[in-house]
Amino acid sequence: MIWKNVKVITRKERLNLQITMDYGRNGLLLDVPDDADIFLVRETPVVADETATIREALRNPFQSAPLGSRVRKGMNILIVHTDVTRATPNDRLLPVILDKIERNGIRKEDITLMNAVGTHRPQTEQELRHMLGDSIFENYTCCQHDAYDETQLISYGQNSQGHPVLLNRALKQADLTILTGFIEPHFFAGYSGGPKAILPGLAGAESIFANHSPAMISHPKAAFNNTEGNPIWEEMKEAALRVENTFLVNVTLNRTGEITGVFAGDVIAAHAEGCRFLQRTSLFSIDTPYDVVITSNSGYPLDQNLYQCVKGMAAARRAVRDGGAILLLAACEEGLPDHSAYADLLKQADSPDALHQMLSVPDFVCQDSWQVQVQTLVMQHADVFVYSENLSDAQIKASLLHPCQNLPNAIKQLTEKYGKRICVLPQGPLTILECQE
Repeated sequence: MIWKNVKVITRKERLNLQITMDYGRNGLLLDVPDDADIFLVRETPVVADETATIREALRNPFQSAPLGSRVRKGMNILIVHTDVTRATPNDRLLPVILDKIERNGIRKEDITLMNAVGTHRPQTEQELRHMLGDSIFENYTCCQHDAYDETQLISYGQNSQGHPVLLNRALKQADLTILTGFIEPHFFAGYSGGPKAILPGLAGAESIFANHSPAMISHPKAAFNNTEGNPIWEEMKEAALRVENTFLVNVTLNRTGEITGVFAGDVIAAHAEGCRFLQRTSLFSIDTPYDVVITSNSGYPLDQNLYQCVKGMAAARRAVRDGGAILLLAACEEGLPDHSAYADLLKQADSPDALHQMLSVPDFVCQDSWQVQVQTLVMQHADVFVYSENLSDAQIKASLLHPCQNLPNAIKQLTEKYGKRICVLPQGPLTILECQE
């Protein structure tokens, strides 16, 4: 996303440093103390020609034959894409893939595009048109996964942890499945992209709940920058490897949504290359945690609702001291959202400790409990304050968080109460801080 109209936050007692926070669709210009430490994803050159770079990746993939040699006339092709909460440039990526496979003899009627929503809500027609482009929406079969529709699911048995592997039956019916998406740091899977397109993207609710269970979420390796040894990611990997004939096409993006890298081929090998690429740009080491961390949730589309913004809280938690403060700036144009189990779960307790007790009951799991669990761990570590133009104070308080309306005053009060060591994460969870203390 490119911000064209940056909202300006001013203050009478002007501070010395002004930065743009990734906030909503347009960004937010914010004054912060001039001695604050600011962490931005290291600049990476964008690819000179996106179409040419994607084509080259399809011709020379990681640990796979070229895509062109993987397809032949008469095959049924399934193309999996991310939903509206992700910044994948579907409208630029998918046309190149479609052109490639059609040039190799695949007919439009033999291609199905599947929206891998996991347990997220389905997209409206308008959203699908915006994501995919009118031409794709009107000329191809476009479907949406439903994790709760048993008629869509087929069993792939049990995994090594004894969890059921229920996946969309279209994966079994396809002769080749092309998994698309974009790679970014993820707060409990290590990194997005790769096998996440299968689990949770095209998995049944029972499999998703098992993968996102309290025991899995609380594992020490279920965190940013961890894949190998992370039980959540390892289970995602195992599910993806049970699907035969897959081909991955993942991208990395800069702050304005331009492509910085394309990683195609074997679902695990290509994803690993993309993760290593991100580590060079997004990983930072700090010696001591901060008193106050100001963060975003990477702006639209990731800050559409407070549920998604737990990612920004989790990123800030890695950098803030025990008992410190987090200030989250997020537009939340969809609200909590109110229709989610996330909001209902938060209403069932009056404190982080009470939430923790509720979620600690053996075998407790329900829709969105994983997001509430991570938020609970953050709130037990630090006080969380929220600035959002689309959330009421009542909604924020009902979420066990602290609302703030005046950012300049809030920053001043937080530094006076918690301490003057401030860290700012303008891109929120796109930056990974690791404390060496």
